[in-house]
Amino acid sequence: MSDAPGSTPLPNEGRIRIAVILTSLALVIAAAVGVALVFRFVASERARDLRDWQVRLGIVADSRVAAVEGWLNSQWSEVGGVANNDSVRLLLTQLKLAGGNLGAVTDGAAQAEYIGNLLAVTADRAGFTAPILGPDVRANVKRVGVAGLAVLDIDGRTVVETRGTPSMDDAIKRFVVDAKKGSRALRDMTLDAAGKPSMAFLMPIYAVQGDPVASQQVGWVLGVKEVGSELYPLLKQPGTIEKTAEAELVRRSGAVVDYLSPLASGVAPLTLQLAISTADLAASAALAAPGGFGVKRDYRDHEVLYTSRAVDGAPWVLVYKVDRAEALADTDLRQRRLIEFFLLAITLVTVAIVAVWRHGASRRASAAATRYRVLADRFEHQGRFLRLVTDSQPNAIFIADEEERYRFANKKAADDAGVAAADLIGKTLAAVLGPEAAKRYTRLNRTALEDNKRVSAMHRVGEGRALRVLQSQHTPLQPTPDMPRGVLVVEEDVTAAITERERRERTLHKLVKSLVTLVDQRDPYSAHHSSRVAAVARSIAQEMGLDPVLVETAETAGNLMNLGKILVPPEILTKSGNLSEDEIAKIRDSLESGADVLEGIEFDGPVVATLRQCRENWDGTGRPLGLKGDAILPTARVVSVANDFVAMVSARAHRSGLSVDQAIGALMKGVGTRFDRGVVVALVNYLDNKGGRKVWEGGGPGL
Repeated sequence: MSDAPGSTPLPNEGRIRIAVILTSLALVIAAAVGVALVFRFVASERARDLRDWQVRLGIVADSRVAAVEGWLNSQWSEVGGVANNDSVRLLLTQLKLAGGNLGAVTDGAAQAEYIGNLLAVTADRAGFTAPILGPDVRANVKRVGVAGLAVLDIDGRTVVETRGTPSMDDAIKRFVVDAKKGSRALRDMTLDAAGKPSMAFLMPIYAVQGDPVASQQVGWVLGVKEVGSELYPLLKQPGTIEKTAEAELVRRSGAVVDYLSPLASGVAPLTLQLAISTADLAASAALAAPGGFGVKRDYRDHEVLYTSRAVDGAPWVLVYKVDRAEALADTDLRQRRLIEFFLLAITLVTVAIVAVWRHGASRRASAAATRYRVLADRFEHQGRFLRLVTDSQPNAIFIADEEERYRFANKKAADDAGVAAADLIGKTLAAVLGPEAAKRYTRLNRTALEDNKRVSAMHRVGEGRALRVLQSQHTPLQPTPDMPRGVLVVEEDVTAAITERERRERTLHKLVKSLVTLVDQRDPYSAHHSSRVAAVARSIAQEMGLDPVLVETAETAGNLMNLGKILVPPEILTKSGNLSEDEIAKIRDSLESGADVLEGIEFDGPVVATLRQCRENWDGTGRPLGLKGDAILPTARVVSVANDFVAMVSARAHRSGLSVDQAIGALMKGVGTRFDRGVVVALVNYLDNKGGRKVWEGGGPGL
């Protein structure tokens, strides 16, 4: 065949060179498109991770703001309780009518003394107390108070105050004078004479039988306290695992940001100020738009993910943040690995193309044919080996692609479906198993593919004697040359294990119930005490977010805490007179005796250890081992608080039960010595926010 006139045939090498150039150009374009797709995929993954972090940080921020607002409301409640006291209102009404002269008020001194006692009790309970600064010596040395409660007349003059109440200096006078009549006022956080964060709360007092309006106001209640020990622990979220997570309280003061809380870097509260205009400052963005979320820089100039919430009742914003390097470490690692993998793939392809072109078309074809044959043989051997291994397993194993079609199934999966393994390939799960039966797989398969992580689930199939409990694991598989993207499903029949576990749980529950009944019969004075302790312990453990096994442990230990009384002679338990020291010791030691009785019983959680540690104290002064702080099991700390609470609110033959508020007050006094603050706070939250107060003000469950 001849060329056209005037044309010059291209040599073979020229054609090869042009083909190489075109192939290289195509490879460059493919690489550019691939890199763009990789970055797009990574960007979408990062956006998803950011959404997840927005939710996670938001949950914690909402929780901490609720705790802070609850604390503020409790302060107003305490100060308001004094302002609404009838005796306080009566004295201030009479004092106003007497022109501010206490001596002209009938029994004025006695009324003032009574109110002084009321203020002292309230201040001690609510934390409006602090050591007075300066040496307590008989010398002309001025001592300075930093906390207290005071009742002021309408002109701001002190009528009655607790010991240690700060003097009416210019700052406090200006705060009282500037306060709007008929409205409560808050003096925001400042450093007091001791250099500690302090706040003041001002509540109006209205005349007896007067309306709560400015014209009927006759005085003020002023409360001043150091807030650090109560407020700042509320910023810490229990169970946080992120090392760089931190909650901050900030406010705007003119052109600067005030950091009100102690910082993780060691900076003390109210000592750090940054300009509101600081570039990319998370706190500035939080103050400008509370409730927002984003990536900014914190006071250490670290890049962080943050969210914020405004605090109702104070000019504060809570900022909750975590370092971006920690939060998005997995995302960044995936990006690097994807890019490295893609570049490696491009490099390998380029090397292969150059090698192929260098060896010529015929050798390329021969090499390709040999390579494909080797690959085919390898895939065949791998398939046989995979089937040999999986067919020997007692579990059903199969692979479904994104269209829910079988791509592989072992003998067990085929037998369960009633179809030969070879006939399953290519058929949909719904066509083989039926639409309803297939739903339990398709839903979990989609979740695994969407989240790109393994998911597990338990299924109950059948009824009565035919009931089976199946546990399936769904693992996403990335596409390969011979297999599209899909999900590996491994299903195990765990009926025997689950049935045995449920049988054992029923037996343990019956045993616990029988033992509690036996104790109640032997000790009628504390009948139902154990079951009530168990109910409170379960509520506290759930409020603390403990693991379900630990929740059950706390409840079971509460039920069994009085079991040792079966070893105490009945005449001691029912004795109406005073007990001897030996008799008291036998009852006190019955808790450990109960643990000894239960030592050989296998519980799911540390029930016996919990019973042994119920008398341990947070400060290490308890029995029998003198454990301290976190060395005490959380379940033991929970049962200890629950037992004391039930004992205090329950009526006995020789006394009536305390009120819920009185019991809470007693427990709070034991925080840091006998009790863990977190457990007591969880009990209070259960009582005030989860309906517990209504139950116990009615006498407790079952009464």
